Amino acid sequence: MLSFRAAVWKTAPRDLFIGWTCVQHKQRLHLVVNGNLDSVRSENARFLILPWIHAPNLASKVLSMATQRITQDWLFRYNYVPVLAETFVEVHRFLGTSYKAANWIYLGETKGVGRLGRSNQPTLPIKSIWVDPLHKHFREKLCL
Repeated sequence: MLSFRAAVWKTAPRDLFIGWTCVQHKQRLHLVVNGNLDSVRSENARFLILPWIHAPNLASKVLSMATQRITQDWLFRYNYVPVLAETFVEVHRFLGTSYKAANWIYLGETKGVGRLGRSNQPTLPIKSIWVDPLHKHFREKLCL
């Protein structure tokens, strides 16, 4: 099941891409959603089309349908509309081909530190960061 949750607290490439201040970040982070597969542990979450599945444009179609639907679902459930979706792909395992084909924007890579990285030493897999604007004027809405 494809699902969305709250965005990660901080990731420099995304925050630079948006261009927000610390105050804007705190006030507007809820407008960014993180897409993943529904799982108990988020580090096991991934969107993957298995190699033996041959359906033209399946990944692009699924991602497109999900990002169109998320705005309606979020409005119904939380009473506001997200304006940017993000996801992370382990670089040593996957290329992010599905996201690239669906016109998501590649922003760079994580440092492998994670939210509990107290020592700033990489302990987690490096992941590529991808975003998909859900609103035409997403930057303006995130930087109000």
